[in-house]
Amino acid sequence: MSAHELDPVLHPPARLQIAALLSSVSQAEFVKLRAVTGVSDSVLSKHLSALADAGYVSISKAAREGRQRTHASFTRAGRKAFAAHMAALQALVASAEKAGNLLDAAE
Repeated sequence: MSAHELDPVLHPPARLQIAALLSSVSQAEFVKLRAVTGVSDSVLSKHLSALADAGYVSISKAAREGRQRTHASFTRAGRKAFAAHMAALQALVASAEKAGNLLDAAE
């Protein structure tokens, strides 16, 4: 993937929210990810599965306080893919600003 290509795995809004959160923590609990994304349990599970299938996220389950808890964390590949995706978004913004400036100057 070049620096100017958006990653289709990370691009859906809920996945991008998950990735943004995971980029700043070592791991996040399922319920916190659900609160951030505002999606249902089943939708969040599908997004996490897509990220895990791509090798971007690892999922772990452990019993705590008598309940099964699910945690997600970025893999090294996930952190690298997120950084590349963010660079592509920044390049897109810069390109749009440059095009806007050129159009303004031509008027």
